[in-house]
Amino acid sequence: MRLPGQLLSACLLALLAHAAHAAGGPFGIDHLVPYDNSGIWKRSYQKDLAAGTALVVLGGALWEGDDSKLGDTFWRSLDSVALASGTAQVMKYAFSRERPSQTSDPNQFFSGHGNQSFPSGEVAEIAGAVTPFMFAYGPDHPAVYALALLPAYDMIARVKVHGHWQSDVLVGAGLGVGFGWYASRREHPLILSMLPGGFMVGIHKKF
Repeated sequence: MRLPGQLLSACLLALLAHAAHAAGGPFGIDHLVPYDNSGIWKRSYQKDLAAGTALVVLGGALWEGDDSKLGDTFWRSLDSVALASGTAQVMKYAFSRERPSQTSDPNQFFSGHGNQSFPSGEVAEIAGAVTPFMFAYGPDHPAVYALALLPAYDMIARVKVHGHWQSDVLVGAGLGVGFGWYASRREHPLILSMLPGGFMVGIHKKF
């Protein structure tokens, strides 16, 4: 399926729309854009999206259980979110990159404790959450592909508020899509397989 590549390509084009030439960073694309923390780009909306995504995925998994396609997809989405977010956090500590709010130089990696720009954990989370749904439902219901707008929005928003460089959000999206693909291809959801069997039955069927 070509979806992951198409999603990343679309996001890359959106991020490069503000610049006419490459600047720096690992891919040669990182540059400061005009700071914008207003309207739909407000940081509070980004936080709401990340928190809402986590709540919907966890709540949906517990509510549906694993005895339906929807429930199974929620559990795979939870796997993807956990793996993508966890990997992103490890990479943040390993690369210790300074954020655009801290420096105008996109090449400031390995700057020590407290610098966690690379990659974007929020983008990894959101991309990881929606990818299993696009794999599961997209071929039969193309409208589901519109879920890709959520990580695309967050990628642009994080760059606009100087929370991340362009490469940070691209790698974050790559983690989310990659682990979403992995979670979708597993025979059984990973986290669910580690839990007692009762979790396979959704809350709404217990009461």
